Amino acid sequence: MKAVRFHEYGGLDVLRVEEVERPVPGPGQVLVQVRAAGIQPGEVMIRQGARHGRWPATFPSGQGSDLAGVVVATGPQARGFAVGDEVLGFVHTRASHAEFVVVDDVNLTVRPENLPWDVAGSLYVAGTTAYATVFAVDPGPSDTVVVSGAAGGVGSLAVQLARRRGATVIGLASERNHAWLRRHGVVPVEYGTGVADRIRKASGGTVDAFIDTFGDGYVDLAVELGVRPERIDTIRDWAAAARVGARTYGEGAAACAVVVGELARLAARGDLEVPIARAYSLDEVREAFAELERRHTHGKIVLRPHHGVR
Repeated sequence: MKAVRFHEYGGLDVLRVEEVERPVPGPGQVLVQVRAAGIQPGEVMIRQGARHGRWPATFPSGQGSDLAGVVVATGPQARGFAVGDEVLGFVHTRASHAEFVVVDDVNLTVRPENLPWDVAGSLYVAGTTAYATVFAVDPGPSDTVVVSGAAGGVGSLAVQLARRRGATVIGLASERNHAWLRRHGVVPVEYGTGVADRIRKASGGTVDAFIDTFGDGYVDLAVELGVRPERIDTIRDWAAAARVGARTYGEGAAACAVVVGELARLAARGDLEVPIARAYSLDEVREAFAELERRHTHGKIVLRPHHGVR
């Protein structure tokens, strides 16, 4: 089978698509033919070696956590799934950017019939991260919440989940994404110089919670706006969080198939929009990450290991 590999830390040039042995499912595992697999900013940092102390790589390394596909084999004692089942879920083995992947049965849920493959294959990291960030700041109907990177893979879901809690949500994004935010009941604000004043104007002077999906000084901005540290959550700036006492709830805080299944059902019913920026074939993995690393996409970028999948 084909799988994405890198043999050393580095830039896009270290990514390769190689022929490797198809894995065999062990006890409590199934083999999934991957139809779609999302890509993440965290995978960029791992591949570059920027997170070696936190998430070291062993070479040759695969990559990928998100996945959706069809069960093609089951191992001994695998429960709840049979050959032919359409599923979505995740792995912790950095292996889903491949044509086939072995997955623990507890990390899978059934794909709702009308959920597009691209959405199913990109729900885990972005979805559970957004779920955790909203849980961390606990917004309610009387709260105003600011979300940085509000049109990105995580931010676009966080603003919707916060709105479902009844909160007033202010989304920081470029002007080209403001119409999308307004359609989802979010108050759009342009990021950049003067953003603090624009947020104060949009909020009427009071901000109760802040979700930072972008980094780059937003934790300090939240403090400047008067948000209590326990109601600030960042998934990017751990150093600032440690300095001010903010939270760092992310994907790991909600990393389970139950949450993925809940998000999948919301998306299938049309109650949660998961924007897909673009889909690439497995052989185009470098192009996919080049687009991701520009950090201006609206929604998720997805790999399709099998051609013709939608």
